[in-house]
Amino acid sequence: MALSKAPAVTHVRVDDGSAGQRIDNFLVRVCKGVPKSHIYRILRSGEVRVNSRRVDQTYRLQGGDEVRIPPIRLAEKDPAAAPVPVGKPFDIVFEDDALLVLDKPAGLAVHGGSGVSFGVIEQLRRQRPEAKFLELVHRLDRETSGLLIVAKKRSALTVLHDMMREGRVHKRYLTLVAGRWLNLQQHIKLALHKYLTEDGERRVSVSRDGKPAHSIVRLVRRWQTCSLVEVELKTGRTHQIRVHLSHSGFPLFGDDKYGDFALNKQLEKAGLKRMFLHAAKLAFRHPLTDREIELESPLPAELDEFVASVEQNEEREYG
Repeated sequence: MALSKAPAVTHVRVDDGSAGQRIDNFLVRVCKGVPKSHIYRILRSGEVRVNSRRVDQTYRLQGGDEVRIPPIRLAEKDPAAAPVPVGKPFDIVFEDDALLVLDKPAGLAVHGGSGVSFGVIEQLRRQRPEAKFLELVHRLDRETSGLLIVAKKRSALTVLHDMMREGRVHKRYLTLVAGRWLNLQQHIKLALHKYLTEDGERRVSVSRDGKPAHSIVRLVRRWQTCSLVEVELKTGRTHQIRVHLSHSGFPLFGDDKYGDFALNKQLEKAGLKRMFLHAAKLAFRHPLTDREIELESPLPAELDEFVASVEQNEEREYG
C-alpha cells in the first residue's frame, strides 16, 4: 500500500458520533493505513493534542474537542482497488435513532479484512451515505445468517458493549447437527482457546487454559440421523457453538472447520450449500430508553427447505 506524507498538522473537531471514543481508537479510524505502533508513538510523544493539551491513549473524547494530529504518513487510496458495491438493501428487523438490527445473509462477512475486501458494515455505510455513525455491536461468522446489531450512536454502542460483556444481550441460534441429541436441555461449559494454524487461519479448541465458555442446548426436533437444536449463548467466544457441539460429538451440518468433512460432501450433494447455523432470536433492553426488545428471524428458505427434505427422507427410511 502506498503511503504519502501529510502536508501539515491537521485539526479535527469531534462530533457527537465520536464522543465517548478513546483517542487511540479514534486515531486508528481517522488515520487509515497508519500502523497502530505509530499511533501510540505519537500519543506518547505528545504530538497529538486535545484542546491544546497532551492526553494519554485512554482519554475519551468529548463532543466539540479539537484534536491536533501531527504530519504523518497516510495511506493513499489504491486507484485500482474495486469500490465497495452498494449491494442489495439489507432486511431491517428493527430500527430507531440509536441502533438497527438487520437479518444478515449467509456468505457475507460482517466486515472487511483477512482477505475479504468488504462486509456488511461497509455495504451498509455505502447504502446510507448520510449516516454519521454506523458500527458493529457484535459479529457473526461469514457463513452464519441471522440477527446482527449495528449502533447508530456512540452512546448506544458503549452501553451495548457493556451489556454484551455482562451477559445482558440474550442470543439464541438454530442449528442442525449430526446425531441424536437426547436431552431436552443441556449445559455445555468448556473453556475455549484461540490459535492460528500454520496457514494463518484462526481456529478454536477446547482447552483448560482457555477462556470460560457456556452454551445451553435445547432440543427442537430429533430424527434418526440428526437433530435440530437451539443454542443459547451465555458467553460469546469465537466459534463457540461450533466447537462446543463438535467436541460433544455433534458436528454442525456444513461446518467446514470443525465438522464431519465426509458427511459435508454428502450433504452438499443433497442440497445443503452452506453451514446450518442461524442467529434466530435476540432479547435485550434498549441501551438508551431501557425498553424491552425481543426479535426473531425465521430460518432462511434454503435451511427450511433442507429440514423439510430431512423429514421426508427420514419418513422413507424409517417410517
